[in-house]
Amino acid sequence: MATKKPRTILYRRRREGKTDYSKRLKLLLARKPRLTVRLTNRKIIAQLIEFNPQGDKILVAVDSLALKEQGWNHSFRNLPAAYLTGLLIGKKVLEKKISEAILDSGFKSVLKKGVLTSFLKGVIDAGVNIPHGDDKIFPPEDRLTGKHIQNNDKIVEDFNKVKDKIMK
Repeated sequence: MATKKPRTILYRRRREGKTDYSKRLKLLLARKPRLTVRLTNRKIIAQLIEFNPQGDKILVAVDSLALKEQGWNHSFRNLPAAYLTGLLIGKKVLEKKISEAILDSGFKSVLKKGVLTSFLKGVIDAGVNIPHGDDKIFPPEDRLTGKHIQNNDKIVEDFNKVKDKIMK
């Protein structure tokens, strides 16, 4: 006779590594829109999502490829691109008359001075209120503008042009 306990089967989205249900429940209990950010190999995808019992509703969506329209011709996944993407979605969120949200990074950890904190800094600089704790987590200004990247003169110049264009 078998004495082993039966294995519990995880939900499909948990098995596929798409949803952390305990984290999602905590975010939903705050009753605020979630600002989700996902990092792919080539770009950064950001969405403002509102919970709805029939299914989540996407209010605003931006990916870092939209920076190309603003004049950005460099990597779409580095620190300056993350900051500019955050700035861009922050402006679009404010146009929808939403002033606060909660950051949802999915399975990624928000590391100090990383790409996700660079994105978060851009959203906060746009004027959206997102709880984040201490300002020491953000990268220094020279890393946000791209001064740490080799052959940075063109990147810093383009960063400032795109930032001014978005802030108008």
